[in-house]
Amino acid sequence: MRTIVIAWLATVLLTLAVGAQAPPYDLVIVNARLVDGTGAPARLAAVAVAGGRIAAIGKAADRPSRERIDGTGLVVAPGFIDVHTHADDIEDKPLASNFVRMGVTTIVAGNCGTSALPVGDALERIRVAGVAVNVATLVGHNTVRATVMGRERRDPTLTEMRRMRELVFRAMAEGALGFSTGLQYVPGTYARSSEVIELARVAANEGGIYATHLRNEGTHLEAALSEAIGVARLLRMPLEISHLKVDSPARWGASTVALEMLAEARRRGLVVQADQYAYTAGSSSLAIRFPAWALEGGADATRARLSSNIEWRRIRTEMVATLAERGFSDLAWASVAHHAADPSLNGLSMAVVAERLVGDGSAESQFEAARRLQMAGGASMVYHVMHEDDVVRIMRDPFVSIASDAGVIEPGRGVPHPRGSGNTARVLGTYVRERGVLTLEEAVRRMTSLPARHFRLAGRGEVRVGAPADLVVFDPARVADRATYSQPHASPAGMALVVVNGVVVVREGQHTGARQGSVVRRQR
Repeated sequence: MRTIVIAWLATVLLTLAVGAQAPPYDLVIVNARLVDGTGAPARLAAVAVAGGRIAAIGKAADRPSRERIDGTGLVVAPGFIDVHTHADDIEDKPLASNFVRMGVTTIVAGNCGTSALPVGDALERIRVAGVAVNVATLVGHNTVRATVMGRERRDPTLTEMRRMRELVFRAMAEGALGFSTGLQYVPGTYARSSEVIELARVAANEGGIYATHLRNEGTHLEAALSEAIGVARLLRMPLEISHLKVDSPARWGASTVALEMLAEARRRGLVVQADQYAYTAGSSSLAIRFPAWALEGGADATRARLSSNIEWRRIRTEMVATLAERGFSDLAWASVAHHAADPSLNGLSMAVVAERLVGDGSAESQFEAARRLQMAGGASMVYHVMHEDDVVRIMRDPFVSIASDAGVIEPGRGVPHPRGSGNTARVLGTYVRERGVLTLEEAVRRMTSLPARHFRLAGRGEVRVGAPADLVVFDPARVADRATYSQPHASPAGMALVVVNGVVVVREGQHTGARQGSVVRRQR
């Protein structure tokens, strides 16, 4: 008995000695309100980081640390997860400043049917380059189709379909999270539903998600949603509706029907969610305004059609009819974000562009200006097409996450959509603090655990012991988007600290230069 007692005492003393010699944490954040990403109420709790992970929460975090942050008056939350980005060129812009300054620590690229290919090579380039955020990707249908079939407007042959399936399978094997489509874009718009199903099936068999930019987001929104839900129902795979919106004044209010369709799909047992950005304008190419048939064959073939007066009259007639159905009589609701051939047009509405290029701002001249821009290489555009009531209604749905639909923005280049620099801060400032559309805890959940679970980003999206130390610390009283349509490069206010895998990447709004992001691959 005496021997047992002595052994017990020796164990206790050894444990105390080890505890006394425990190494300090790398970082401890104290006196901040913890909003952990689950939707649970905020609470005061210290958060400690060590070795790139959350080491302790609460009293256990009360230990010496190499850096101690006093978070009095601040909120500490999981780093935000943006599952709809177009950051496929991030290895060339590794600081990803516009994302991390918004508190985004993990992004998903490869959306709207466009992705890097081969996926494995792209992810390896990102790993070698070292980037500031964690990066995952989908494999894009448009890229796969263009690789095999070019921009031809026809069904694939059996051989072409087999080759496309092989490309999707390889991408999934190399870590893609799933399969994306952009069914408003060439060449994806040329595909029938049967083609989409056959390729999505490959991703479904590997446990992947299906993310889709719908074939129509306004005049035929219900049919487009039915197509997407049908793919998910047939293949029993998770579905993400990309940047859910109503983009036609003639259909404003249709978000009620759209959300009910998604809710009905969930009641039938499907795993269906959506994402949105917090603005009433979208952004896309100028090319999307032209009939899909006019874009077949690529830039040279398109220029040839636009150069023909006969073809142009046909194209213009279709453009006018399509826009009229949506509730537009001209293109004045569109502005140029970036036109490489003439940057002086960046930021101008199409009415002003028409005055510059044609001599007046009439509707007829706006269409002529659009023809000239497209013939000169096209342009990226900002489109003011949505209504605030639809934005708010969609935001209130608990199965809608927040995502930017943005790429990595080069400071000072063009006049891009402000969502790329302000999206998350706009939600926290405008829709949480000022308007009360969401509670703080719910807004954080929409930007963290909700997308993380849907896209199976294992371990991310919550502040819990053992999880990767991706954190954002912000001032709920000051956080706000400062990017506007005229000044879209401005960084948000109120972002005090952003941590990626345990390393501070943003401090008081300034990028530290750290590139601690990791490549995130699909987990089965």
